[in-house]
Amino acid sequence: MQTDTTRTREPQPPADTERKLLTNGLVHELPVPASGNKIFYDGGDPKKCVRGFGVRITANGALAFVLNYRIAGRERRLTIGGYPEWSVNAAREKAKKLRREVDAGHDPLEERIAEREAPTVNDLIERYCAEHVSRKRKRSQVEDKSIIRQWIEPEFGNRKVADIRHLDIEGLHRKITNHGTPVRANRAATLLSKMFSLAVRWEMRSDNPVRGLDRNAEERRARYLKGDEFRRLTVALAEHPNQQAANVIRLLLLSGARRGEVLGARWDQLDLQEAVWTKPSAHTKQRKEHRTPLSSAARQLLVELKASSESEWVFPSHTGNGPLTDIKKSWASICKAAGISGVRVHDLRHSYASILASAGLSLPVIGALLGHTQASTTHRYAHLFDDPLRQATERVGAFVMGNNSRETEQAREVVPIGRARR
Repeated sequence: MQTDTTRTREPQPPADTERKLLTNGLVHELPVPASGNKIFYDGGDPKKCVRGFGVRITANGALAFVLNYRIAGRERRLTIGGYPEWSVNAAREKAKKLRREVDAGHDPLEERIAEREAPTVNDLIERYCAEHVSRKRKRSQVEDKSIIRQWIEPEFGNRKVADIRHLDIEGLHRKITNHGTPVRANRAATLLSKMFSLAVRWEMRSDNPVRGLDRNAEERRARYLKGDEFRRLTVALAEHPNQQAANVIRLLLLSGARRGEVLGARWDQLDLQEAVWTKPSAHTKQRKEHRTPLSSAARQLLVELKASSESEWVFPSHTGNGPLTDIKKSWASICKAAGISGVRVHDLRHSYASILASAGLSLPVIGALLGHTQASTTHRYAHLFDDPLRQATERVGAFVMGNNSRETEQAREVVPIGRARR
């Protein structure tokens, strides 16, 4: 069907007895008006004709079938389709169906207009980026926009939000997976789920088509620095030419903070006298203020940095406009010098947590220090309690077996992180 039109009330067409039943032959022979357009309505045999059904012919000879009807006191005209793409019989059958909808109280023209004006996925993307992405962390904003640009826009952009089905989501997830990026496929699914949840809230559709999607299995990384790696890293940090980047890494190791929290740290967040770091909600993943104590080593590092700082940022950029934004190249060269492989900057946070767990601190304490809001997030470190638990059960065994000799505890090795250097 083609473009729909509406019109104001016009003189009623002549009675059916004054018209002829439309046929393909009759339509083909209709006279072309000198200007504007003219409509010839179906008539003749009352058992075969359809009230309000007609064919419109314009001054340039274009033909289209229409249906006039009244609903809620308004006269409406809906275009069914053009001739010869639509035969008279096909158009008449469609007109009958539309008439039945009108008799049931539906306005097919209004519904068609609503369908034509219904939001597309591109409309959803635009609103999502304006009202939701802008509130996320910069790294998450970049990731969202990358997935949208590479996958979601090309696949769904011009389609109606209400028309996206669960099978469409499965198809895109499979497509991204087959591209060799199964984890990214899961991230795209998470992004789409959030977008369609918002679409439900914004009344663009009534359900979330992502719900129930089987996602790809992901193995959680469990990479932690070990004792000898700590020693080699300490040496590499001391010898690295970029000591600002080295100090970033030192603070990451000493605080367990996220990279973005350290790079974006300001002096007004740090109470060096009380040794407390208050991270504002805008800088934390959970969007909640996180107040955490600083160890004496972390405090000493920051005191030394503060003594020679003239910036509001703990780690200012080289231009002085804002904070340092990345240490990727420095981290790669430090790892190479230390002979360490397969360790990301974020794994320093995992290493911090592993030291706490191996020292016997409880998961709630570790979670509080890391700023976790859910216990399940911290639970990944549970297996690291094996060593302290084993030591505890050995003590029970020694007591039960009557071993009165004093237990010898393994001395903990303290690895010096080094002092701040500018």
